[in-house]
This record gives sequence, C-alpha cells and structure tokens, in this order.
Amino acid sequence: MRVLGLDPGLRHTGWGVVDVSGNRLVHVADGTVDSDDKAALSGRLVQLHDGLVAVIDRFAPDEAAVEETFVNKNPTSTLKLGLARGVVLLVPARAGLAVAEYGANHVKKSVVGAGHAQKSQVQAMVRMLLPGANISSADAADALAVAICHAHHRQTQAAVSRVAAPVGGAV
Repeated sequence: MRVLGLDPGLRHTGWGVVDVSGNRLVHVADGTVDSDDKAALSGRLVQLHDGLVAVIDRFAPDEAAVEETFVNKNPTSTLKLGLARGVVLLVPARAGLAVAEYGANHVKKSVVGAGHAQKSQVQAMVRMLLPGANISSADAADALAVAICHAHHRQTQAAVSRVAAPVGGAV
C-alpha cells in the first residue's frame, strides 16, 4: 500500500509518500507545495490544488492522511489555514482516495511515543524509521510523520479486525 501524508499550510504544504508492506516502511518521496505570498488568496489555493494534483498523479498513492490543524490566536490566520486545509482534503478525495485525519498529538504519539514531542524529535524519529531518506524540509518531515501514523493506525485496525472476526462464520 502507498500512503500520501499531508501537512497543510497556506505558504507551504508538506507532502510525503511511503510504501507500506506489513510493518515495513519505505520512503518513496517528499517535498512541499508552495504558494506565492504575493498572489491573491484564491490564486494561492489554486497553486496548492494544482501542486497536490501533480503529486498524486506522479506517485499514485492508495490512501491519504492529513494532519488536523489547531486553532491559533489570530482568527484571520486560522481561517486562511482552514481554507488551505480544505484544498488539502479535497484533492485526494476528488482523486478517489480514502482520506484519514489525525490530530498533531496523535501523530507525535504514533511516531515518537509522546504526544507533546518537539518537532526536532519527530524529525529525528522519521529519519530513523525511514533510513536513507533525504528529507527535503521540516514540512515534508511532518507530512511523512502523518503517513507513518496512518500506516501504524491501519495495521492496528487490521489486527483488531482479525482478532474480532468470528472463526468459521456467523455465531
């Protein structure tokens, strides 16, 4: 299975692609989709859209996972981030991918083991879990962490489903 992790941002949206086979993770690619600060908001959203479409077309993921954003103190910034997040959710959904969402603390706990881990700890653990990956930026590392979180979460769900499934048919 190939997972696309996404870390929404209006200025820089991080993306990371990992292949998952059992409990093995393999780094495929990562990067950011950037928007032009000087462009109108609508144009910046189009830039995010088009960049994410290109990523999905190029890497053909099977599923996507998006980090939920937190509300910050500036309502204007929060609204703009929410608009960017809407694009980030829309693009993979329009491509027919299942899209999961994870809170930042859930991602950190899945990758580092602590929900309030520092960004540097998350980045170090992502590098450890994806040996040989030359991660392009902090935003891309965050997106890879989201993909790793999703891979772990799916494995746990699959294991629980196998245990909970009745043996030999209905009871």
